[in-house]
Amino acid sequence: MAEKTHTEVPGKKPFPPFEKETFASQLIWLAVFFIALYVMMSRLVIPRIGGIIAARENSIADDLAEADRLKSKSDEALADYEKALADARNRAHGIANETRERHAAEAETQRKVLEDKLNARLADAEKTIAGTKQAAMANVRTIASDATKAIVERLIGTAPTDKAVDEAIADALKR
Repeated sequence: MAEKTHTEVPGKKPFPPFEKETFASQLIWLAVFFIALYVMMSRLVIPRIGGIIAARENSIADDLAEADRLKSKSDEALADYEKALADARNRAHGIANETRERHAAEAETQRKVLEDKLNARLADAEKTIAGTKQAAMANVRTIASDATKAIVERLIGTAPTDKAVDEAIADALKR
């Protein structure tokens, strides 16, 4: 029996790229199409792709520059905000201190007015007390004299003289 190769099938031709007769022409056509494809790619497609890449790099660079610009702008806005906040706090503390001082001054003024009124009332009360004390002291002598006369009269049965009672009271007040 004759041996068959894998390329030889009875009744069929072998696969064209594997045919020995057309192999050289296939290599030539492969080289021609490869060169044509290379020229077309290098002249048309690669410049377009390069342009797209360059445009993309420019767009990325522009976006980064814009992001940096916006970041610096936001940093400035934050610094302005913090400065305004510090200024507002300082103004608030100033207003609070001013208000506190004003209220303290008003309270001090009211305290002095009330103190003056109370001192005047106290002086009037002391005058009234002194007058009442003098009147009471004057009455005490009279009351003491009357009481002494009544007690002595009851004890001994006779009323003492006014002069003797006055001397006894004066002597008692001296001690």
